[in-house]
Amino acid sequence: MARTRRGRVLAMAAALLLVLASCSSGFGDLKLRIAAGNPGGVYDKLAQTLANAWAAGLDIDRPTVLQTQGSPDNLDRVLAGHADVAFVAADVAADRYKNDPRLATLARIHDDYLHIVVRTDSDIRTVAQLRGHRIAIGSPSSGVEYIATRLLEATGLTGSVKTSARGLDDSINALLNGDIDAFFWSGGLPTPSLVKDNDKQSLRLLDIADVMPKMQELNQVYGTASIPASTYNQPGPVTTLVVPNFLVVPKSMSDDVAEALVSGLFDARQQLAMANPAALSIDVHPGIETQPIPLHPGALRYYRAKKT
Repeated sequence: MARTRRGRVLAMAAALLLVLASCSSGFGDLKLRIAAGNPGGVYDKLAQTLANAWAAGLDIDRPTVLQTQGSPDNLDRVLAGHADVAFVAADVAADRYKNDPRLATLARIHDDYLHIVVRTDSDIRTVAQLRGHRIAIGSPSSGVEYIATRLLEATGLTGSVKTSARGLDDSINALLNGDIDAFFWSGGLPTPSLVKDNDKQSLRLLDIADVMPKMQELNQVYGTASIPASTYNQPGPVTTLVVPNFLVVPKSMSDDVAEALVSGLFDARQQLAMANPAALSIDVHPGIETQPIPLHPGALRYYRAKKT
């Protein structure tokens, strides 16, 4: 009898240890803040969906989605310890990483296409012809403003154009009302606001093939792509700049958390694509392409397990 009782006690103790081990290896106490972007934008829609997926998959409180100005603001928050995960355009991330290597990536997620938009009846046909005109270059501290500023610098137009900081909807209205002559936008294909406001073929995109060599000298992450004519009901396709987007985290994040976040990201691909079509390109194989910023060791562990 004593032996039987002792055996039961040992069995109960072993079971308790298993429960405690299980609890200690979970993420129940994990609190996450996701730096996204403007309400209703691509970053925000994907972040809201990802927050739900991570909460369910990791059994944690729903991560807080922070409304921000965009990529530069998002990186500032991560580096200051005010955000744990950030949606960031690759050019902004690559430039910042040169001076502050405390960053790591979880994945490449989707690509954005640079749009330089004029009215259909405008005489402006090339980037060089923007000289002397009024141009909206995106919201303050946004990825759009970042890339627009560099393009104007690369083409020698800085100081010869009058720039204003405007978001997308404000830029479209200002262009159609004649308050500006052109605007910059960087986003997925198609951008819904541009589709909606071009139903009367009142907007036209500039082809920037001639300035791409200068832009690619500035940053290795810039690629060249074509926007098909059918995307925005244009006379023909236009060559433009494409920039990837990364999920960025502090290098100090634990390996286990980073691996779990990457796993949750790819498990949620269907929900993310429903939130925004840009997420259709999220996949494990291009996910590892985050050069020149290294993958977090936890993320790398996930990809290696998938034999990526």
